[in-house]
Order: sequence, then C-alpha cells, then structure tokens
Amino acid sequence: MDDQWLAQLPIKGITKAVPVGGGDVNEAFRLETKDDTYFLLVQPHTTADFYAGEIAGLKAFEEAKVLAPRVLGNGQIDGDAYLLLNFLESGSGSQSDLGELVANLHQHYSKNGKFGFDLPYVSNDESFDNSWTDTWSELFVDHRLDRLRDALMKKHLWNERDDTKYKQVREVILDKLSKHESEPSLLHGDLWGGNYMFLADGRPALIDPASFYGDREFDLGITTVFGGFDADFYAAYNAVYPLDPGANERLNFYRLYYLMVHTNKFGTMYKSSADSAMNQILEHK
Repeated sequence: MDDQWLAQLPIKGITKAVPVGGGDVNEAFRLETKDDTYFLLVQPHTTADFYAGEIAGLKAFEEAKVLAPRVLGNGQIDGDAYLLLNFLESGSGSQSDLGELVANLHQHYSKNGKFGFDLPYVSNDESFDNSWTDTWSELFVDHRLDRLRDALMKKHLWNERDDTKYKQVREVILDKLSKHESEPSLLHGDLWGGNYMFLADGRPALIDPASFYGDREFDLGITTVFGGFDADFYAAYNAVYPLDPGANERLNFYRLYYLMVHTNKFGTMYKSSADSAMNQILEHK
C-alpha cells in the first residue's frame, strides 16, 4: 500500500498511515489527516463485497444506537478490498456499562421474526449461511455446527470417534433447544474479549461484528471461552435483561461452537478443548 494507493481513498490529505492491530483477518491502518483520524481495513486481492456483512452489522448497530465504528467508505483499489471507518480512541471503562450495552443490543429483534441475516458470514477460513429460518436450532445446528463438523472431518482434524460423539451431542442440543423459547436478537456474533473496547471518555463500544439475529445466549457463551468479561459484566447484563432458567447449561453449546471454529481455523491446539466441551454437554444431558 503506497501513496498512489492511498490517494484513491475517499479522503484527502493523508499525512500518515500507521499499521495497527486489526485481528488475524485484515491488514489494518491508522490514517491521519490534518483534521481527522481514520481506521482502514484492507483485504488484499479481494472484491469490495468481502466487507458487506460487517458493514451491514455496523449499520444495524447504529440503528440500535449501540456504539460502534461508523462506516465512511468501502470499495476496491488496485484489486484490494477496503473498509474505511472512523477511528475510536481507546481508554478504560466499566464492565457494568459493557454488560448494559450488550443487554440493550440483544433487545433489538429481527423485523420478520425469523433467525438469520440478509447476508452470509464470510471470512478467509469459514463461511456460514445466514438464510432466514423459523427456528433457532435450524440456523445454529444445521447451518453452523453441522457445517463445522463437515469441515473438521474433511481436514482430518476429527476422526470417526469424534464424529460419533458429535452426533450424540447434536441430539442433546436439539432436545434442549426444543424446550427453550429463543427470540431472534441482534447479535454481535463474535463477542470475545478482543471485540469490545472502551473509548477515551469511558464509554464501551463493540467492534468487528459478525452480526446476525439469533438466541442471545450465543453471544454470552462466546464471552466465556477466552475471558475478558468479569462478574460485573454478567451482573449488569442480568439486571437489564435476565437470562432464562437453564442458561448456564446451554452456554456450553456456544462454547463448543466457538472451539470448533478455532479448531477449524488453527488446528489441533483447540481440539482437546472442543472435546471437553462435548463431554460437558453429555454430562448434563
């Protein structure tokens, strides 16, 4: 990315472009002009629609009045996809405020009463069909878990014994979800500790969404995998939007999902954790 590339962005007078952390998917840069600062994501050798799902998620957050980066531009330059956002200056803040923010996010529901999203989830490692479904189990199990199972078997990251256990777990999940009334809440979709931040004024914000409409426990299950959320977060969430009975057991379903995602993405280093998650589900059947 050189000056000629930068000159084609929909902002002028860039004085500095500094690489910053942007996760493991994109190249990321802090851009400075005389008057403002921007955040730029770049996906080399990709069409602009690579970012369509993230853009839709950020716009849904904006409509829900959930603080997140604003989309300023999207396109393709010299064969590279880019997404231009406003830059959020980081600071420190309260886990309680973060819990309230996520609870408020989850109280925005799909207009059609169904589970899914208008766009699929697309990444370099795995894509998921977000086609609208009438039930949460259809979207979560058929379109997510089963697809991950297929990917793990194809890559030989799982063997027949793993597959047999997964089929047993699948039946438990379907049974438990059939007895739980799910609502299609607006989800972040990848709510681990690296996908929220506190601004310089202390307000919490959500970043890097993989949004769709699903059971809110999906997001909360993911928060428990790698940490970054403390007791104040969960207490504040429950004060605003109390969880239903049996939630703690169902969170295991979403921990399993996230560990399957990571096994598919990073290999065997997460396999034992996914196996432990399956054992947990079977122990509580």
